[in-house]
Amino acid sequence: MKRFILAAATASFMLFPAFAADGVVKEYNAETHVLMLEDGTSFTIPADLAVPPEVKPGAKVTVEMDKSDSTKVSSVLVNP
Repeated sequence: MKRFILAAATASFMLFPAFAADGVVKEYNAETHVLMLEDGTSFTIPADLAVPPEVKPGAKVTVEMDKSDSTKVSSVLVNP
């Protein structure tokens, strides 16, 4: 029974998505690693995180945050 409860708790934790923001790129500065969306939201991208070359003004993107640290960007995805 304890194993079942532990497995269920682990599975339910995985169902919670990481914080994500969708928007249109206003500006991306590759030198400072700052991504700004048209709505004024800005994100500092870790230097070791690969950013798709399609991330440029006008591109629709999803910025996902780390589950354990909601201030750290974990991925930047370009949406069609």
